[in-house]
Amino acid sequence: MRGKQYHQPLKLTAPWEKDAGFGRKLKTYRNHTKIIAQPGIVMKVLRRKRIVLFMAYFLLLVLTMLNLANYKWTKEPQQCNHQMRSTTYQSRSDIRFLYRPSLAKKRQLIYVLTTWRSGSSFFGELFNQNPEVFFLYEPMWHIWQKLYPGDAVSLQGAARDMLSSLYRCDLSVFQLYNSPGGKNFTSLGLFGATLNKVVCSYPLCSAYRKEVVGMVDDKVCKKCPPQSLRLLEEECLKYNTIVIKGVRILDVNVLAPLMEDPSLDLKVIHLVRDPRAVANSRIKSRHGLIRENLQVVRSRDPKLRRIPFVDPGHKANKKDGSDYHSIGAMEVICDRTSRTLRTALNPPAWLKGKYMAVRYEDLVENPVKTLRSIYRFANLTTNHDIESFALNMTSGSSSSSKPFIVSSRNATQAASAWRTVLSIQQIKQVEDYCHHAMSVLGYERVRTAGEAKDLGKSLLTHSKL
Repeated sequence: MRGKQYHQPLKLTAPWEKDAGFGRKLKTYRNHTKIIAQPGIVMKVLRRKRIVLFMAYFLLLVLTMLNLANYKWTKEPQQCNHQMRSTTYQSRSDIRFLYRPSLAKKRQLIYVLTTWRSGSSFFGELFNQNPEVFFLYEPMWHIWQKLYPGDAVSLQGAARDMLSSLYRCDLSVFQLYNSPGGKNFTSLGLFGATLNKVVCSYPLCSAYRKEVVGMVDDKVCKKCPPQSLRLLEEECLKYNTIVIKGVRILDVNVLAPLMEDPSLDLKVIHLVRDPRAVANSRIKSRHGLIRENLQVVRSRDPKLRRIPFVDPGHKANKKDGSDYHSIGAMEVICDRTSRTLRTALNPPAWLKGKYMAVRYEDLVENPVKTLRSIYRFANLTTNHDIESFALNMTSGSSSSSKPFIVSSRNATQAASAWRTVLSIQQIKQVEDYCHHAMSVLGYERVRTAGEAKDLGKSLLTHSKL
């Protein structure tokens, strides 16, 4: 055994294993071995990788700075830009709002929250006459007409969506409420257009000049050429302040999504009036408010038991049905007003600093002082012409003779007309519906018919807001 020689077995290689592929694998293995054996080569490769990564990072940083510079120096309207007009409204949950660049100055947006017959037409004129304001009068009227006979509460969401578009100068939303197959909306097709200083003044029309304070004659404005909504949108884009007055948003909480939207700077001016005066004016204007009264009354809670206020000596007549709807609507109006006031008394973050309540009685009693306060809230500057306009419109010699028409009148006398017109039963019914709102706003209740008719006794106290 010791003498036996062992020979290493001969390793046979198959022809196919001599293929270049196997040879490359072996060569690759040898190359790796060579690199590992020479650390200088490894360091050289790593340095090259670091250089490439550094250059990529530097390029990314440069691109980011250029992008920010582009946002900073590109002149772009704040809310009403052309891009927003061509796209649908994005909700405040849209992630793109997180990356929207901060703008130096946003448009100041104002919504005048009020109800029918609260002096809102005159109040709106305080903005309509300002050459720095793009003013829209009751745009949600189109919704109520198109969706009639819906109830008032169910239409709140549609009204808010319309406001969202209008505050971005997207007026195409009006086409949603056009008649099927009807002609496209024009500037004169909007509700209240023939009294609007923007629509009736240069450059849309040569009848008036926006900077000249004075009421618009609707007969003159009707002769203006109808302009496309696109031209009106372009005019809207020129203004830094947009004011919309409406009576069809019944509760400020409906506007919460808009007021929380970081792309908007929306404030609310809540114009209020003694509910008994509102009821009296609604009765006086009942023929013009038939549809609105029905839509509001349809929102009443059918489960509630209501105590009828019946005058034993009164005989029923045909107008009692209209009076019933006029006063019955006050139940819904005051309920929604109370919701607004509760929110205002303990304002959430989205309402703080963005809400102002104005009593109509204070406005007509001291128009210049109240106007200045309103303008400060709206970031506007008043002038002598507008102050004189407010003073003249509230100190005329006539009384309120024609509803829905703004004219110079004795506004203080008109504000207390309800005290000699409404029956004590009608007064008690309105007070029953509106006692909470009256308490917060500083309107005292009356105990007897004689107290109501005693015009020497003021029924105004300090508001709790």
